[in-house]
Amino acid sequence: MQPGPIGVFDSGYGGLTILSQIRRHLPEYDFLYLGDNARTPYGTRSFEVVYEFTSQAVRALFDMGCQLVILACNTASAKALRTIQQIDLPKIDPRKRVLGIIRPTVEYLDELTVTRHVGILATSGTIKSQSYPLEIKKLFPDITVSGEACPIWVPLVENGEAHSEGADYFIRRHIDNLLAKDDKIDTIILGCTHYPILYDKIRQYTPSHVNVITQGEYVGKSLINYLERHPEMDTLCTKNATCRFLTTESVDIFRQYASIFFDDTIQVQSLSLK
Repeated sequence: MQPGPIGVFDSGYGGLTILSQIRRHLPEYDFLYLGDNARTPYGTRSFEVVYEFTSQAVRALFDMGCQLVILACNTASAKALRTIQQIDLPKIDPRKRVLGIIRPTVEYLDELTVTRHVGILATSGTIKSQSYPLEIKKLFPDITVSGEACPIWVPLVENGEAHSEGADYFIRRHIDNLLAKDDKIDTIILGCTHYPILYDKIRQYTPSHVNVITQGEYVGKSLINYLERHPEMDTLCTKNATCRFLTTESVDIFRQYASIFFDDTIQVQSLSLK
């Protein structure tokens, strides 16, 4: 196997917030980001369609030399990761790896919650999938989990309204709804990769004693730990501090939206998935 960049896949643009944090933790590594922007959003699609699209993206990144791929998408992590790991990888190449972003976030909860009551703010698709409660129960059966779907938050971010006064109503409303479900919540997971863009406003309307955690920080820490525990995979990750971008949309549209999520120069190419 030839060493290559770490692949990072998202159905849209939010995964750029994950990539940004991973690069902060692992600045010397090479990364190849693929956004299936032409077919986003994934959240409203069936498990079968999300799996099909995600599998196409993973195979494309493998074909371009990635030996390790991160699904920087909550929907793909919830609906496609397990099948890809258990069914696809043994057929493609059992030495390759695909990792998600839900478990790495959940793994740190034991250190963060005192009351053992946790809230999830996420898209409707992620909340309906029950992916966070299921993963949390596997690791920490004593933690009580409540979720709140925030369907308007992604459009707020993508339409450049994240810092507008109009966003305040919707952010406050969903935080209030979540805390009304369980007043013992002391930790809230932002279970959508778009939501870090709204962090300041979310923090503004969340009580000061409640932790608000974004995924990127914990995915970055988890990836460092993973590569330390799997040196055989680390040797298959090139380290020239480069970062390239691919999109299934037009290059100009990708650059326009990517600037909301990623504060760096972007070299992007268009790619067709099938």
